[in-house]
Amino acid sequence: MRSEEVNGILVAAHDLKAPLALMRQLALSLDLADDQPTRQHIQSQLVSVSERAMRQVNDLAKIARLEDGLFEMEPLSVRNLCDEVAHELRPLFRYENRQLKLTYNNRSRLAIANHDLLHSVIYNFCTNAIHYSDRDTSSILTITDASDKIRIGVRDFGPALPAKIWRELRQGTFNAPASIAMRPGSSGLGLYIASEFARHMRARLGAIRHRDGTSFFIDLPISNQTSLFA
Repeated sequence: MRSEEVNGILVAAHDLKAPLALMRQLALSLDLADDQPTRQHIQSQLVSVSERAMRQVNDLAKIARLEDGLFEMEPLSVRNLCDEVAHELRPLFRYENRQLKLTYNNRSRLAIANHDLLHSVIYNFCTNAIHYSDRDTSSILTITDASDKIRIGVRDFGPALPAKIWRELRQGTFNAPASIAMRPGSSGLGLYIASEFARHMRARLGAIRHRDGTSFFIDLPISNQTSLFA
């Protein structure tokens, strides 16, 4: 087995173990809670952590089925999909005292993609950004035109993305889970899942390094089909 495959397995194991350890800690603290508001708060955390862990496991299972013809491409309204993700995550952002701002500047409304895979990619970008926003600050979900593509991106304000991972994303060679030492709250497994989904959709996954954070984005082929609901 190649060293990068071994490292990938170790990263995946670590990323899947982390929420289990947190759930155990929360469960133990639940027994020590003295009042109902505290218990409800801990229970809410347990539900949130377990849902995110199950979503990641489900996404891993999807990677193994990508070539089975289950995830067909179709014209999708990117604005509707991003609204859907934002609505789903709004309680989590509110719980963490964060905000998610939406900025849509795209003239092309439909992209060629798979709904479930693209939903997972954008969801991953947004949950990752929660780790890198100070309280009462905002992460930014944007949709723009990028030449002959539609770009969906999420801006965070964390530590710089390591140059090695940035180059691999740019070159399309990020093909195994990798730890991101400078961004310990970030999921190398989640980035790998997003990369595999983007590759299946013939989309480009990339990142822009800022002095005060990173923007992760996916460039999608434009659909020429028109829709009254886009």
